[in-house]
Amino acid sequence: MPEAFSTRHSDGDGRFLILCDHASNYVPPELDNLGLPPEHLTRHIAYDPGAVDVARFIADSLNCPLVEAGFSRLLIDPNRGLDDPTLIMKFSDDIIIPANRGVDRFNDLELWQSRVDKYYNPYHNAIAAALARAEAQEIAPIILSVHSFTPVWKDKPRPWQAAVLWDRDDRLRNLAISHMGQYEGLNFGDNVPYSGRLKNDCLYRHATHNGFAHALIELRQDEIAQPKCVELWGTRLVALLQQAAGDCEMTVRRNYGSCCDA
Repeated sequence: MPEAFSTRHSDGDGRFLILCDHASNYVPPELDNLGLPPEHLTRHIAYDPGAVDVARFIADSLNCPLVEAGFSRLLIDPNRGLDDPTLIMKFSDDIIIPANRGVDRFNDLELWQSRVDKYYNPYHNAIAAALARAEAQEIAPIILSVHSFTPVWKDKPRPWQAAVLWDRDDRLRNLAISHMGQYEGLNFGDNVPYSGRLKNDCLYRHATHNGFAHALIELRQDEIAQPKCVELWGTRLVALLQQAAGDCEMTVRRNYGSCCDA
């Protein structure tokens, strides 16, 4: 059984922290693919294809810490709060998840708590530990979370090649919009196809309430389907983070709060 998380460069450059919440499609064998045909675990409903490859490229290039989840988002979603009804998905992209039907705090609390204890908490504890190491060095790390999204949703093509998601702290968002503007013809979105304003999600928990500059980058999956494309996007994001590290406003803690708390 894989660990609930894995790390790279834990003692590397603490000015940056890379996260990949949906890195893996792993489901323990005893859960029998959560009752799904095996091919469904290769789809976006189970993980973010390509995201971890980009996250690893960035971390390796910068020699900076990376924390990646080692389990499928269908098992439990580390980018949701414990109070979120989609923490353990019962239905995703028109697919019923049979083994998840009764897994919540109101029906099967024991199984719900087991997934929290075995997978969710260890991943978040690993992120907290990485932040504690940076704090011990008096560093306020810039946090970048890497995700991917499908090119088409509900038969509607998504035009954005990539996007930045953010809440109230717009430091890294503003730089990302400016930085990506230099690439001619690039359709780079702003808080699409999702919003970065989600209470108790991963960045809300570890970045917003700690005052660290942060953003979530969404990459369209066909943009990162080949190794050369992973390198292209990884290189762009490395350059973005290097630029951010040269801005003194990015490297201090600022409490912007969250739109979710208004």
